[in-house]
Amino acid sequence: LCAVYAAVTEPARTRAQQKTGIPASNILIAATHSHTGPLYFNALREHFHNKAVANGGSDPCETVDYPAQLTDKLVQVIADAQAAARPVRLDAGTAEQQGLSFNRRFHMKDGSVRCNPGSRNPDIVRPAGPIDPQVGVVLVRDAADNRPVASLTVFALHLDTTGGALYSADYPYYLEQALRQSLGDRLVSVFANGTCGDINHFDVTGRQTLKTQYIGATLAASVKASLPGLKPLTQPRLAVRSEVVELPLRTYAPDEVALAEKAMHTLGTGEKPVMDLVKAYEIMNFKWRKPGKLPALVQAIRLGDDTALVGLPGEVFVELGLAVKQASPFANTMVVELSQDCPDYVPTRKAFGEGSYETVCSSMEPGGGEMLVDSAVRLLKQLKP
Repeated sequence: LCAVYAAVTEPARTRAQQKTGIPASNILIAATHSHTGPLYFNALREHFHNKAVANGGSDPCETVDYPAQLTDKLVQVIADAQAAARPVRLDAGTAEQQGLSFNRRFHMKDGSVRCNPGSRNPDIVRPAGPIDPQVGVVLVRDAADNRPVASLTVFALHLDTTGGALYSADYPYYLEQALRQSLGDRLVSVFANGTCGDINHFDVTGRQTLKTQYIGATLAASVKASLPGLKPLTQPRLAVRSEVVELPLRTYAPDEVALAEKAMHTLGTGEKPVMDLVKAYEIMNFKWRKPGKLPALVQAIRLGDDTALVGLPGEVFVELGLAVKQASPFANTMVVELSQDCPDYVPTRKAFGEGSYETVCSSMEPGGGEMLVDSAVRLLKQLKP
């Protein structure tokens, strides 16, 4: 899925608690951010749905209640995982991955900052931000025979490497296939997206065009190379802390909403500039959010004395994830974006001042991202033994 929303994850976690006894606050549901997944929520879905109903009386793409079906299956998969639980060993650590991820925001000669300004654009001065080359790795081995049964890989790279309108798991599929070649064909590969709101796979120098299979296989090679250096969690210390951060939301005047409604009807016609449509889409998304503050759930999960996971909502800028890692008391801290909800992009204060696509396509006021960082660090410090 490109995103998960609180309208699905909150009832899924509540019902999973009722079914399994696992506290809802201990359950992290995150999207991998595949751009070729079902469009089942927000203004863009409503636009295409209403258009289909107006043209043909029904929407052939919505023959089932997908959010309800998704919620049911999330509850069931959590229950199935609990029922299948058995003693395992955990090994954890990091790998280094260069050459796959690139910051997609650039300072231009005219003083502006642009998102994806194009290959070999002569007006590019320099990237507007860093990348995060660190790959978080957890290997799960059967305690009885030491056989690898599952892995967790966390890497900050957008999953927009596959085009078209067919459903795709994107590069995590090829990551799993490559890991299975050496770790066993029954290995369950879990992939979680690191903070990559401003990171994708486009190399604007034009030296290479990265393909989906190449990305997955290359990432798998880095994970496999790291396995001998992983450290066993000899004393697992599972614990979870979470808190809700009230993020300040943007507000829009009635005339802006009216203009946005008109602009949405021009999708696909070429009548409006792309950025005008981006802003219109963002304004219309507020129909699904309560005005004022957005309650954002931040989670921290301790696996061992040196290993922890953090779950943040939205498409989080890489600098914010790096800030969490730098301040974390855990040597191996894996920050997972698009957890529980998706308030669209979560830029830094600096990025809001620079402008461009991601800052237009954000539902929050400047400073919201830094509030999430403060919360995550606070929770991690509470968890440090």
